[in-house]
Amino acid sequence: MTPAPHPDANQDKPCAIIDLFAGPGGLDVAAKVLGYEVTGIEWDPGACATRSEAGMHTFQGDVRHYRAAFFPEAQVLTGGPPCQTFTVAGHGAGRRALDEVIQYIERLHEAVRPENGRDWAQIFRTWRKISEELRIRELEAREVRAEKRRIEELRATKRKAMKHRLEESGTSADEVRQFLKKLKAPETLVVTDDTLKDLFREFSDLSDELDKAKDRLEDLGDERTGLVLQPLWWVIERSRRPGLKPYEAVVLEQVPAVMPVWKEYAKVLTTLGYRTGTQLMHTEAFGVPQTRRRAVLMARLDRAALRSGVRPGQLPEVEETHERYQPGGSATRSSKADRRADMLPLETPKESWISMEKALQRARDIKGDLPERPAFTVVSNYGTGGVPEARGRRDHDAPSATITGKVSRNRVVHKGTDTDLADFNRFTPAEAGVLQSFPVAYPWRGNDVSQQIGNAVPPRLALHVLRHVLEPELDHDAAKDRLRQAAAALEAWKPDRPVEICRHRDLKRRALKGG
Repeated sequence: MTPAPHPDANQDKPCAIIDLFAGPGGLDVAAKVLGYEVTGIEWDPGACATRSEAGMHTFQGDVRHYRAAFFPEAQVLTGGPPCQTFTVAGHGAGRRALDEVIQYIERLHEAVRPENGRDWAQIFRTWRKISEELRIRELEAREVRAEKRRIEELRATKRKAMKHRLEESGTSADEVRQFLKKLKAPETLVVTDDTLKDLFREFSDLSDELDKAKDRLEDLGDERTGLVLQPLWWVIERSRRPGLKPYEAVVLEQVPAVMPVWKEYAKVLTTLGYRTGTQLMHTEAFGVPQTRRRAVLMARLDRAALRSGVRPGQLPEVEETHERYQPGGSATRSSKADRRADMLPLETPKESWISMEKALQRARDIKGDLPERPAFTVVSNYGTGGVPEARGRRDHDAPSATITGKVSRNRVVHKGTDTDLADFNRFTPAEAGVLQSFPVAYPWRGNDVSQQIGNAVPPRLALHVLRHVLEPELDHDAAKDRLRQAAAALEAWKPDRPVEICRHRDLKRRALKGG
């Protein structure tokens, strides 16, 4: 692997990045080609296996079992805490989880405000209290989930008993099916058989208990709600704990629903002396051959503001380098000449978005064993417009639709038809990775590779964000050249030797020493 050369040949040794919830290494491989050292923390064994084979220094385990003080050499914090809790924000449990996290962030913000005069011990007590509240709720939720499973098993037993009773009494198979179907709306059932009536009553009582258990679980929330607080606490610990130095920069990314959390984070980071910025980024506008939106928080320490007590300013947004995709893109996309005519005099022309066809062809040029396909259409595993049967479709000459953990279920058919390609009607892991902008040589390992790919940070997007935050001294032309070289290095990347995965016990021996 050859890193993209940094314009300052006399720079000190590359800064060290600690990447929380690191996944299979989307941000890490981008950082590597830019020349930065990364250590990731990741709990999923499959993602850790991929990271190991890719040569990514990794600690396997729960982020909550580690602390910022364990990695004193880290100069940059990055991460993408689990987002599932918030993906339904605005609808019931998701909205409550979002509000709850914001309340916790406000409590931490109150604790670190200089005007409140709180020392490290007081700040730590605030965090310990929040952690204990979350721990108690997690333990209770664990008990409720166990009870919920017990109730579900009992309901299944009663359902089978009712089916058996109906069959014994000579009820037709169709009538049995209709009866069991109506158990979802039991008020429509009329039961006269005494034995069946007793079973039905017991089933209904269990259904009521199940509803109560579900309501309680919703009130308790998801344990991942607390995980989203971890990066903030790591920043606070490094900024306020005596003997530690603040991170020079922070980069966090997640689904758009998490943007309100990042904006609350930004308020705390501003108080801690960081210039901050939040941005909703369209991945295809940064050279990823896929339409996907990510909410990104960026922060850089402003030492001058810290010394003077002045409120830090805002970070500028990351400049888009490619056009955003519009449906019917290849047919309606304007020519380069037209685009230049419409631009302001000082505006830099943007490149066209990258299609699946172009990205996969580049990958085949690098690794010749990828399948050749005629013109194709990808039929999504998901429905559109709330209609499960209306599968989303995207042609080969457009960017991919969002790559999810179900990418292996998407069908690849002859363009404009529903006829599967005879031999290659699914994307291989290497191809799915390419559409997420991973190098074609990325060594996917472990179970559920599709989920790893779907959850990953698109490396091409990470290139832009990391360059923007970590190298603000570059002028426009130098930054453009830096990204061009880094993108080429990313495409051509190949893994070095595999590295051993570390555990908590290896901290003293291995932490940020390059493994």
